[in-house]
Amino acid sequence: MPKIRFIPLLTRSAVALLALAMASYPLDWAVWRVRVAAGGGMGQATVSHFTAAELKGGKETYYFDGTSSMDCSKSLFPEAGSGACWWLARHPQVIERY
Repeated sequence: MPKIRFIPLLTRSAVALLALAMASYPLDWAVWRVRVAAGGGMGQATVSHFTAAELKGGKETYYFDGTSSMDCSKSLFPEAGSGACWWLARHPQVIERY
């Protein structure tokens, strides 16, 4: 008997989670647009740039290319072609591999 009650609960939970995931991006975008209109939707984060070059034997060497300020969006998801500020704050290094 418990299995019969468990399956509808699991189904409803999965549908609710899917609906929440589908609604999160449009809601985040709408909140971000309101912030941009008010003048506070964009920010800047300082990141370090590195170039990685492959060496013999599967090794790599890293060259420091300096730091710069990158534009970022103050939102949960990346907006306007810029990364989210919270993401750039937690990942302050940009590595380009050649």
